[in-house]
Amino acid sequence: MSALLWLDRAGCDDPRRVGGKAASLARLAAEFPVPPGFCLPVDARGDADSISSALREAVARAYETLGARSGSDAPAVAVRSSAVDEDGALASFAGIFSSYLNVRGLEDVLSAITRCWASARDPRVRAYRARRGGDVDAGIGVLVQALVPADAAAVVFSVNPASGARDELVINANWGLGESVVSGLVTPDTWILRRPGLAQLQFRVGDKLQMTVRDDKGTREVPVLRTLRRRPCLTDGQARALGELALRLEERAGHPVDVECAYADERLYLLQCRPITTRVASS
Repeated sequence: MSALLWLDRAGCDDPRRVGGKAASLARLAAEFPVPPGFCLPVDARGDADSISSALREAVARAYETLGARSGSDAPAVAVRSSAVDEDGALASFAGIFSSYLNVRGLEDVLSAITRCWASARDPRVRAYRARRGGDVDAGIGVLVQALVPADAAAVVFSVNPASGARDELVINANWGLGESVVSGLVTPDTWILRRPGLAQLQFRVGDKLQMTVRDDKGTREVPVLRTLRRRPCLTDGQARALGELALRLEERAGHPVDVECAYADERLYLLQCRPITTRVASS
């Protein structure tokens, strides 16, 4: 088994070694505000998704180090699947593999790791891979990151995913953690900005009835306070900063991107960046 790898250190940028999601974030960690974390490489997965004593000790040390970096003995983390064929230009696997938020304590982290491994055997995953001519048994890594206690979260498309317009950038956002936006649980606030100057073309405030928050057992959905439902969850300045980030990421990647971000205490964090896999209009 290979050693665990930290996102901000050498060796974590090979998707064949750590999976697509982890490799993508590792390549961005030096330049962009990516939360700290470590990766279990693809070859760490044991028979029957078991965790060896050596791997348990390695995860315990890394989790302790992550806690020291965040100032907590039992830091809240996100445990995220990272398959070798995930977040590519042809298939994103968005929402298919398992991820777990607000995981605390070593035992719960280890349990979440094994569940991420098990998600690779899910019939939906195997069917998705088979439809695209991929390897149904492709490897999977696991990413453990410090959880961002988001006040608001957003998904940003560097081109308009509905119309395909390349001169429009779209932001969807809601209060709390990003799951309510990614899953389509709510009607989010929506900004449409004109590229490249990011002038605001349109803003629609969403009727944000629910939000995802942390609780003692992970996360849950709660009603949004009435005073916040029709109040924009981002300032125009924050929306513009998201647009600027997405344009930088698109320029770096060389293709349109789908970006997940969060704001906590007015600080912006990059949680994920993947290609937009739907067709977009020609420039």
